[in-house]
Amino acid sequence: MHDLLIRGGTVVDGTGAPARTADVALDGDRITEVGRVTDVEARQTIDADGLLVTPGVVDVHTHYDGQVTWTRSSPRRAGTA
Repeated sequence: MHDLLIRGGTVVDGTGAPARTADVALDGDRITEVGRVTDVEARQTIDADGLLVTPGVVDVHTHYDGQVTWTRSSPRRAGTA
């Protein structure tokens, strides 16, 4: 039995492979299976039909890019850029 099973999402795995419809199974904090997961129960199941699933991808997006304009030591503020 898996802890979490995400079913039928569009999986983009970050390898450059084309997106594909697949299931993603997790146990604890580990991805244990990606593909067609059948005849398996899970403590929690999420129907991801029509949604993107990006297993193992960490979103490092921040809003610190604006800091270039407000930090005194930035090259733009110092007049060197």
